[in-house]
Amino acid sequence: MTVAYLGLGANLGDARQTLKDAVVCLAQQHTITVLAKSSLYRTAPIDAGGDDYYNCVVKLETTLPVRHLLALCHTIELHFGRERPFRNAPRTLDLDILLYGDQSIDEPDLIVPHPRLIERAFALVPLVELEPALTIPQHGRADAFLAAVADQRIEKMKSPCQCQALNALSGGNTDAAKVTKVTKGPCS
Repeated sequence: MTVAYLGLGANLGDARQTLKDAVVCLAQQHTITVLAKSSLYRTAPIDAGGDDYYNCVVKLETTLPVRHLLALCHTIELHFGRERPFRNAPRTLDLDILLYGDQSIDEPDLIVPHPRLIERAFALVPLVELEPALTIPQHGRADAFLAAVADQRIEKMKSPCQCQALNALSGGNTDAAKVTKVTKGPCS
């Protein structure tokens, strides 16, 4: 099993609900155990136009090789209507592999750690929320980069999630049985 961190973001449609549904979708995969979910954050678009984004980070364990995890992320994005008309286009759902174990990968279509992780508050802040002492391969402690993104607008959302499985994750509960009992949802 490999511990991985995924960044989730959306700014089209009901973005908040899409993120909640996407986490449930991930939890329904037999090759993934969702261990924790950060709070939901509202953030300004960076290098893009459009409405504000909603973002979160999910910590998971997986038996999937990194390429299969990437393919699953793309499949889930498509399930939620993701289109790629141009770079940094507004999106219904974006799933990024931020970290995959302690691996460093540098290939044309996959870079891990995510190449802009330490430059983007929308990924870094929720990641540090989940793991304050986390070390990013080739960079160092994640919390050491927070000052560099302090000028980026990011707002922690206060409205509680009504989904029992997601509330268990947000409360730091790592009891996988509570999450895997979800039997109906967008990816069942």
